[in-house]
Amino acid sequence: MPYTDLLRTTVFLTGAEATALGAVTALAAGRDADATTIYVAAAWWLVALVLGAYLGRPSRAADGVREALARARTATSLPQDSPARIAAVRLWPIGLTALAAGVLGVVWPGVAAIGAGYALLVALTMRTREAAVLGIEQRDGVKFYVVPNSALRPIELVRTPGLRSDRLRAS
Repeated sequence: MPYTDLLRTTVFLTGAEATALGAVTALAAGRDADATTIYVAAAWWLVALVLGAYLGRPSRAADGVREALARARTATSLPQDSPARIAAVRLWPIGLTALAAGVLGVVWPGVAAIGAGYALLVALTMRTREAAVLGIEQRDGVKFYVVPNSALRPIELVRTPGLRSDRLRAS
């Protein structure tokens, strides 16, 4: 699975988690007529929005992927596992936390509110990393792929030769 695809999938999945948990918060707090939870949730979501926008700004995008790209080993063949399997193995914690916060949020809406804010923060922080990796791939004429391993371990990448840009480089 290309690393850029995993980054994009992570952003979409955490964005979906934030949306679903926000809906659970609104429904559960509305059912209980709990205005305090709604106000606290709105404040937390605003903080998460501002912090995520700050941490995810383009000038910081390379910082988030630098270590993984630097550790990438060179290979001439792609990892054998299917992209769907690699994504499932790497991203299952997102689904688990969404499910747990959603179930608990039905009884305690604050749990879903906190989970929604955290998911929003993660999605906004990671939104520019795909572009940073694409820029490096285009500049160096390589492609980064995810090596199948546990989500509980740091991500491992392999660097393969890619198609170089046909643009003439200025001398």
